[in-house]
Amino acid sequence: MKDVVASEIFYREKLGFRPDHFYGEPPTFCICSRDTVTVFLDKTRTNPRATPLNQYWALYIYVDAFAAEFTGRGVTFDREIEDQHYGCYDFDLRDPDGHLIGIGQELAKG
Repeated sequence: MKDVVASEIFYREKLGFRPDHFYGEPPTFCICSRDTVTVFLDKTRTNPRATPLNQYWALYIYVDAFAAEFTGRGVTFDREIEDQHYGCYDFDLRDPDGHLIGIGQELAKG
């Protein structure tokens, strides 16, 4: 994470999270939450020499559809909502550091 304050602003203004606590001066850690989801924004564990794991999402939030709300807040989707072979419908967006966030819900069984 490059900038904890910029990330907190994104999560609060664009994704509807509430900030809980900032730590450090300047801030290097922040806890944000929304309903039962808690996200830790952490600059303290960054290793500039580390190569990221070959992963798709940096964060996946498993919730009911937030797409309309996020569109209303001006969030641009990296991938629009689509049904997936693993039994969910989901979409992707990016935070200010470029981390990919997946948001989805289980498809109705039937």
